[in-house]
Amino acid sequence: MGRYILRRLLQSIPVIIVSTFVVFLVIHLIPGDAAAVLAGPNATPEALAAIRKDMGLDQPLVVQYIVWVGHLLQGDLGKSTLSGQPIIKLLQARAPATIELTVTAMVIAMVLAVPLGILSAVHVRGRIEWLISTIQSLWLAIPNFWAGILAIILFALILRWLPPGGRVADGSDIGGSIKSLILPATTLALYLAAGLSRFIKFNLLEVFFDDFVRTARAKGLSNTSVMYGHALRNAMLPVITILGVQFASLLGGTIIIESVFSWPGVGGLMIDGISNRDYGVVQGGLLLLVMLFIIINLLVDLSYGLIDPRIRLGDS
Repeated sequence: MGRYILRRLLQSIPVIIVSTFVVFLVIHLIPGDAAAVLAGPNATPEALAAIRKDMGLDQPLVVQYIVWVGHLLQGDLGKSTLSGQPIIKLLQARAPATIELTVTAMVIAMVLAVPLGILSAVHVRGRIEWLISTIQSLWLAIPNFWAGILAIILFALILRWLPPGGRVADGSDIGGSIKSLILPATTLALYLAAGLSRFIKFNLLEVFFDDFVRTARAKGLSNTSVMYGHALRNAMLPVITILGVQFASLLGGTIIIESVFSWPGVGGLMIDGISNRDYGVVQGGLLLLVMLFIIINLLVDLSYGLIDPRIRLGDS
């Protein structure tokens, strides 16, 4: 198992290097000039050139990338051109909110997706499967931001059950923290759960016809034992794969959802950075989201060896 983990960790290094280059390149391809924003509209060409030199923007792109990576390895992402604060501190202040929202949405999605997928597979071509499939299709057709707005109108403005937005981070007010998290996390989770439950259903239907399931039934095992002891575990391996892929869409969805619900996370910070052309903040936020995505996929990859020992044995 140790060799398997080491191999996967080494394989992630080139992915991290390429990711940093892509993030750096994408930000530099965005129209606009951070130096011009910092200098102001009335700056002279000489003052603008001096600021560009001070920021290192007069250097070739490759040199800028090497310098940026050097600072990155030291934990320095630069300073915000708008507030002058270190970007790393801004991200440290916002990252817990985004992680809290994303992890909660993932947990809710799995809690909903697994039983719905099992019900759909067990009652295939029945009324329950038709009802679940209809709800899945309707929810997948609704954009996240629209669902968020509808949720605010219904549960915050009409029923007044939940707050319309914001985050309660006060440890003494646990009830307020949970209430502020319910709407944004559930809005994110429902879209993910709709796709995951459908994927679980299809994988279970495939596993139902495998030889080991037929053997288990021939031994006289109950449907519950066959489902949870044999079929579900084997069907979950591809589900974990798609879960890692879906995490990327979940991170992308947080950017919109954080704006809809005024959630003070990295997504809101990036949108503010785009609006103010604070590209260093956008770059830092994008890098953080990419790194989170890589870490989650690495954990998903490592979990394969725990679920199916044949994978780590074959790898070694």
